[in-house]
Amino acid sequence: MEAFLKSCCRAVKENRGSGFHVVLGNEACDLDSMVCALTYAYLLSQTSGEDRQVVPLLNIRQVEFPLRSDSVFLLQQLHLSSDLLLFRDQLDLQDLNRAGRLRLTLVDHNVLPSSDSDLEGAVVQVIDHHLLERRPSPTCPVTVEMVGSCATLVTERIIKEAPQILDLQVAHMLYAAVLLDCVNMSPSAGKVTLQDSRVFAELQLRFPDLPKKEDLFQRLQDAKFSVSGLSTEQMLMKDMKALTGSLNVAISVLYITLQDFLQGAELEAELSAFCLKFGFDFLVLMTISFSESQQPVRELAVFSHSHTCRQQVAVYLEQARSPTLMLCPIRSPHPHISAYQQGNTLASRKKLLPLVKDYLSERDRVCFHGDEEEEESRFPPTPMNSLVDGCPLDGGGGPPRLSAQELQDSFSRMADSDL
Repeated sequence: MEAFLKSCCRAVKENRGSGFHVVLGNEACDLDSMVCALTYAYLLSQTSGEDRQVVPLLNIRQVEFPLRSDSVFLLQQLHLSSDLLLFRDQLDLQDLNRAGRLRLTLVDHNVLPSSDSDLEGAVVQVIDHHLLERRPSPTCPVTVEMVGSCATLVTERIIKEAPQILDLQVAHMLYAAVLLDCVNMSPSAGKVTLQDSRVFAELQLRFPDLPKKEDLFQRLQDAKFSVSGLSTEQMLMKDMKALTGSLNVAISVLYITLQDFLQGAELEAELSAFCLKFGFDFLVLMTISFSESQQPVRELAVFSHSHTCRQQVAVYLEQARSPTLMLCPIRSPHPHISAYQQGNTLASRKKLLPLVKDYLSERDRVCFHGDEEEEESRFPPTPMNSLVDGCPLDGGGGPPRLSAQELQDSFSRMADSDL
């Protein structure tokens, strides 16, 4: 694996030849996504026989990787340097695609976000375990199976097509990804399937020197849930997926109790600054923590300075039936954050994401037919002006930088007509 990753780094640095076959994980870049990108690219490099360099690409900027603390921990355990990884800001996929030098395999997701829609023609294969959203195509084989971990599907491919590459290091990667995604292989968590269990047992059988299940899970979990020293922005970015369209939304998983997260006196100002910086209209926050008996505890919050937006999203999620989230409102110390206990602890972000997409689609349909809609129901778009990072005015002659509190006040004034 190390020699393969070094060859990938060299190839990207030289950027010559007929192009690249990129194995791309999802935008959250969690441990499962990273492992699937690395190991499936390794498999393709040994079996595809194509003249393009196969490279795994992590779908985040390099500077964001330290926030994936469980992935950092796993690489340390495997004695693999993060310097051997390739990130989204190190390879220009759009430029390669325009030059006809790109093929894409998607792992741990089956559709590209709208920001990458121009790359759709380069997608030649998909392996995923999320709800199928991709339209069928004769030129793009799709494997989507609702297992607990995408690494389960990649492991099956490796065992079937190239078992010789499955050494202890590669097996450890896959074993860790399945274990973490399937919550210690516990049926009560509602994630593990028989298919996951069979693959996990096969890895244990082939490699008896793999770490003990309970010990590895606890260490991965401790690393994943560590938010020590992180700012609010870093906590939001640590495990985030974004949806773009007529409204832009970030769905972040927070590894902290909602009560603790809501304690910050400047929290609304910090969330306002985050939305302004990245162009989000609202945020959906899912927290995950564990009780003393190690049972999962889930909570949910919706943030927006638009009262209409926040209320519409909250009501839609309260009334959702597929799945039902079993939301129970709880007190929020912040007027622009609606907070809930989530009774259905089996409903992870994987289940929430389609609900938010459905809400956005339904809203777009209403707006499309909606000249008869009241003006009150149309909440203002996210302000995009000289306060945004990277604006030309930032360089010198523009307005002074605003504090987080001033940003919040600015948001509040813009939303006054909505309250």
